[in-house]
Amino acid sequence: MSPSGVETCGTMSPLDQNETSCIIQFKESLSLELMPSDERRNWEKRSIYKVRPCIANLNSKAYQPQVVSFGPYHHGKDCLHPMEEHKRRALRHFLKRSGKPLECFFKSLREVAQVLEESYEELDPNWKVGSSGDAACQFLKLLITDGCFMLEILRAGPQQVTQAEQEKDDYADDDPIFSKHGKLHVMPYIRRDMLMLENQLPMLVLDRLVAVESDGKKGDQFINDLILKFFSSPSKVTSKCLHVLDVYRKSLLPPENEVQDKLPKGSRGLIWSATELHEHGIQFKKSGTTSLKDISFERGVLKLPEISVDDTTESAYLNLIAFEHCHAGVGNEVTSYIYFMEKIIDKEGDVALLEARDIIQNGMGSDQAVAQVFNSLGKEVTLEPESSLDAVQNQVSDYCKKAWYTWGATLWNTHFESPWSITSFIAAILLFGLAIIQTVYTVLYP
Repeated sequence: MSPSGVETCGTMSPLDQNETSCIIQFKESLSLELMPSDERRNWEKRSIYKVRPCIANLNSKAYQPQVVSFGPYHHGKDCLHPMEEHKRRALRHFLKRSGKPLECFFKSLREVAQVLEESYEELDPNWKVGSSGDAACQFLKLLITDGCFMLEILRAGPQQVTQAEQEKDDYADDDPIFSKHGKLHVMPYIRRDMLMLENQLPMLVLDRLVAVESDGKKGDQFINDLILKFFSSPSKVTSKCLHVLDVYRKSLLPPENEVQDKLPKGSRGLIWSATELHEHGIQFKKSGTTSLKDISFERGVLKLPEISVDDTTESAYLNLIAFEHCHAGVGNEVTSYIYFMEKIIDKEGDVALLEARDIIQNGMGSDQAVAQVFNSLGKEVTLEPESSLDAVQNQVSDYCKKAWYTWGATLWNTHFESPWSITSFIAAILLFGLAIIQTVYTVLYP
């Protein structure tokens, strides 16, 4: 017995036969597990995840497709079944327009079937390539059907098309999905579902389909541009992406070659709402870009990127945050932005102030609705330590602690909000100055 009263390994009583057998089985089970290097390789291959219950339970509807499923996670759900016939119809259009037989697309995806399977964090055995030949066939059929439908949706898009594009369009004028009516009433819901983390297709699926269709003339950049055009994004994404949600996320961030300035570190300070910051002398201005990282603070001016808020904003950003939570190494920029904005947007008055500065474009009608969106997005999110936004928060907090700025802001907000009050103040100063000059003149020259 050791001095502490705990038996050491060498002094413990020997194991009986049942315990020895148990230990042997335990060791054998461990030997069947993947080595750390193999586990890491598996993690690196994953890009499509099931949203964790602790996150999904806060707003389950935001992570569940309402109109169409892409990939295996939500395939077969009753509420999404009506879109299946449109998928098959779109596949026929895609094959006819490409001039290639279905076998060519099937063979191309079969070559990378294992890689495609490993892109999913959780996959039912019925879809796994190694389970049986039928499972592999069903998995590839699903990806081809959904991939071609997604490409057709991206190609059609909700935006206005040119005359040349209209001539290439082989869908009927009364098509439920691809007509003007469908683009107006159905496409917005499809676009929303395409930004859900559980509803993604590996980019490799689209790459392979486009490569076969174009005889290898089109690749990653063509697909990135197609996605950005579909979501009306002015950004350019040149890096290789994992799926549609990844392209959309990168379009919200600075270009890959842009270097962010390093800001001073410090202990995290509190940050108040926009109206409270305004009362402390802080002015708000729109940044020069729409990048979520283009937030800066200098000489009492807080610059924020413009953001449009509508009925799809909450769902899109919740899925972007979930993607950052699940995919190690992707970054934390969207989560940090939402954390920061939730702090400065508390009530409708904060929204109104940012609207007046052209920072928020309100597509929801009421300022209160916009405030509720940011309050909902801010649940269960944290700011990454030592990030650029952490430094901005510290700068804003330090500025607000200076009494002179607070006194000056109070004076300005109380007496100089109106241009007429400023004019009156200047006139009073001039009259006071003239009165002093007249008094001095009278004394010197009686």
